[in-house]
Amino acid sequence: MSLIALASAKGSPGVTVTAVALAQAWPDPVVLADVDPAAGDVAWRLADATGEPADPERGLLSLGAAARRGAAETTLGDHLQDLAPGFPALVGVPGPEQLGGIGAVWTQLSSLLREHTEAHGGDVLVDAGRVVPGSPAMPLLAAADAVVLVVRPDLEGVAHLRTRLHALRAALRLDEPGASPVGVLVVSGYRDTGVLDDLQRVLDMDGLPARVLGLVAHDPKGVRVLHAGRSGDPRRTLLGRSVRGLLEPVRDLAGARTPEVV
Repeated sequence: MSLIALASAKGSPGVTVTAVALAQAWPDPVVLADVDPAAGDVAWRLADATGEPADPERGLLSLGAAARRGAAETTLGDHLQDLAPGFPALVGVPGPEQLGGIGAVWTQLSSLLREHTEAHGGDVLVDAGRVVPGSPAMPLLAAADAVVLVVRPDLEGVAHLRTRLHALRAALRLDEPGASPVGVLVVSGYRDTGVLDDLQRVLDMDGLPARVLGLVAHDPKGVRVLHAGRSGDPRRTLLGRSVRGLLEPVRDLAGARTPEVV
């Protein structure tokens, strides 16, 4: 079982789309957890397995309420929804003003996710949104088997990526044994593969411990197909094909985490 956290350094480079596309293509059972502190998008973008809108109140918000009532009532499966793309999800809070209702569940979340998948099998993909200092999602990133940052390869995107990696280096102790390995996914045109080597060279010159894993195709049509209720097969879109090529490197990254020396 692997817990893989996806996040961005700034803005909206496509973390949620990437997380949903990966979950849809994942070869093993998988849970998608939308824990973006700024507000989750999964509930608004995807229908449930019956074609009805996902319930934004059942997910991270209801899990937080259950945690406040006592640990005995905190069972993750009660707060998951089966979504139309074919996987269960813990949908995020409808708005940042509701973060106060989550409380201590942030520190319990990685354990709850692992307990659920150990009982039922499979992996967890986490949409952690934008990573900022003091983000309540940081404990989840620290506990992840891999952290994957999603970026666009423009000047601003790369600059913010470098800044955030320097900050994460200290916050997540990336240079210490047992730290979560960090990967980077680049959202760009399907043929823009040259940007991958360019970005890796930039990160290497900075001495940053991050591996560029591959390219997520910028494909608005594929995004429309991926979302519930759209006609077509998401696996046949540029987005779907690009994401299938990322499954192995993302899974390998999670498997590369070394045990912490005690």
